[in-house]
Amino acid sequence: MKMLVTGGAGFIGTNFIGYVIRNYPDDEIICMDKLTYAGRRENLTPFESMPNFKFIQVDICDSPKVNKIFHEYSPDCVVNFAAESHVDRSLKAPSVFIETNVMGTQVLLDAVNKYNIPRFHQVSTDEVYGDLPLNRPELKFTENSLLKPSSPYSASKASADLLVLAYYRSFGTPVTISRCSNNYGAFQHTEKLIPHMISLALLDKPLPVYGDGLNVRDWIYTSDHCRAIDIIIREGRVGEIYNVGGGNELSNVYIVREILKRLNKPKSLIHYVKDRPGHDRRYAIDFNKIQNELGWLPRVHFSDGLDRTIDWYKKNLRY
Repeated sequence: MKMLVTGGAGFIGTNFIGYVIRNYPDDEIICMDKLTYAGRRENLTPFESMPNFKFIQVDICDSPKVNKIFHEYSPDCVVNFAAESHVDRSLKAPSVFIETNVMGTQVLLDAVNKYNIPRFHQVSTDEVYGDLPLNRPELKFTENSLLKPSSPYSASKASADLLVLAYYRSFGTPVTISRCSNNYGAFQHTEKLIPHMISLALLDKPLPVYGDGLNVRDWIYTSDHCRAIDIIIREGRVGEIYNVGGGNELSNVYIVREILKRLNKPKSLIHYVKDRPGHDRRYAIDFNKIQNELGWLPRVHFSDGLDRTIDWYKKNLRY
């Protein structure tokens, strides 16, 4: 398979490229990335010498350049990781998120149609569903849950998802969508919760926790997410949405305490700060569909994944 991966120099994109190269050494990968603050060219260093890997610096909103790449390489599949993804940044500069996450997706979809690409996969987020109450643990997001985004970031991702589905309905564009819970692992930018807390704890600096710290997220180790995307693009049904979850519903403050415990740092480093506007209380994913249809289940337990992640950041604190 010849695969075009957008946003491949970012956190999940880097891990996905590594997963494909390890498991499908005959596949060809063309990586497109704008190289914003969250995309690092050095992430791709291990692949640069490989004959089946090609990197191209380009913004997915640049239609002429995107079309040129599609024309030259004619990929079998496009996997779209390219996105602005940090909620706090979206509260300060919403327009950047709309441009990249919505308009950029539209540019890619038009190119997919123009060049008759066999598959387009949109990597989305469970945040498009909004949140769930803490006192209703039986409630989980399904693929049919209403979209109720709470931030400009999640609204831009929900908009992109709707655009992808509209292209499928209107033009027959061969699309799939995955909506995943919170990822963690190697190469993640330190603005995100787990690497942020690890890096601060390693430096003995205060760890800021929003509000009461009881906001719950479902955590998935990035290798499990990459495996899910892979099986969706190879075996998933066109036009379908697949929820991907880790089965690890944990509060933010629990995560922070676990990090401190593993690093032998005192709990006194925790500092509760003013809550983020519109802060979602709980995310929980029902991933029965991908399990029943495609046989996927998460494999990495949170405790093991957190140990691996801490070990990686000890060696790569610059991230």
